Amino acid sequence: MSKFSRQAAENLSKVRERKPLIHNITNFVVMNYTANVLLAAGASPVMAHAEHEVEDMVAFAGSLVLNIGTLTDKWVASMIRAGKKATELKTPIVLDPVGAGATPFRTATAKEILQETAVHVVRGNASEILALRNTQSVVTKGVDSLHSVEEVAATAALLAEELKTTLAVTGPVDLVTDGDRVLRISNGHSLMPFVTGTGCSATALVGAFAAVDPDPVTAAATALAFFGLAGENAGKTAAGPGSFMTLLLDELYAITPEELESGARITEG
Repeated sequence: MSKFSRQAAENLSKVRERKPLIHNITNFVVMNYTANVLLAAGASPVMAHAEHEVEDMVAFAGSLVLNIGTLTDKWVASMIRAGKKATELKTPIVLDPVGAGATPFRTATAKEILQETAVHVVRGNASEILALRNTQSVVTKGVDSLHSVEEVAATAALLAEELKTTLAVTGPVDLVTDGDRVLRISNGHSLMPFVTGTGCSATALVGAFAAVDPDPVTAAATALAFFGLAGENAGKTAAGPGSFMTLLLDELYAITPEELESGARITEG
C-alpha cells in the first residue's frame, strides 16, 4: 500500500473518532444530501447562513465549507464574514466555486472569497477552476465542465501557486495540486455525475478530512479517494441514479479504514 492509502485510512479513522463539526454555507439544492453525506462519513454537519451568527458558528467548527451554488447577496456577505473569522482562527476553508465562469456574479464572488479569506482548498470541475484565472476566455455550461482535468493540469499548478492554495480538480480522474505536488485519484463511478450534489458532497468531505489533516493536499486527495471508492461500491448494485444516491450514503457509512487503505488509488506526479 502507498503512503497515501495509509493516510486515507488514518484520516477516515480520525474523522470517525473526532466527529468534527463542519460548518457549511452551501446551496439550497444539495443542503440535505451533503449533510447526510457528512453524517454517513462520521462528521457532524451544520448549515448556518445568517450573517449575524456565522462568526459564532465558525468558532466551534473544524472547517468551513463555502459553496456558491445558489448565491444571494446576503449569502455572499455571510460567506465573506465567516471566511474572515475562519482565517483569523486558522480554521481550514474549502471553497466550491459552483458555476464559476457561467456568470460574472459567480466568478466575481469566487474571486472575492479567495482574495478576502485564506482558502485552504478549492474543489471544482475543470472549467470552474480555469474560470478563476481568466474570466474572459473561459465559459461553463451552467455547472457542468466543458474542459477535461488533463487539459487544465498545467494551468492548475500555476494557479495554485498564484492563489497560494490547493486546487482539487475533479473528473474521471481527479487531480490535486498546490503548485508543487501533484496527486491523481482514480477512484469513482460513471453514475456519479447523474446525481445532483455529488460534486458538492465531495467538497463537504474535503472539509471533513481537512478538519483532521493539516496538509491540504493529502486531506483533499484522501477525501476524494474515500468518496470515489464509496461510489465504486455503490455502483456494483445500483440500478440507476436513484438507487445509486441511496447506496452511496450506505457505502460512505460502511467503508472501513482498512477497506479504504486497500481500495484507494492515489498516485503522485
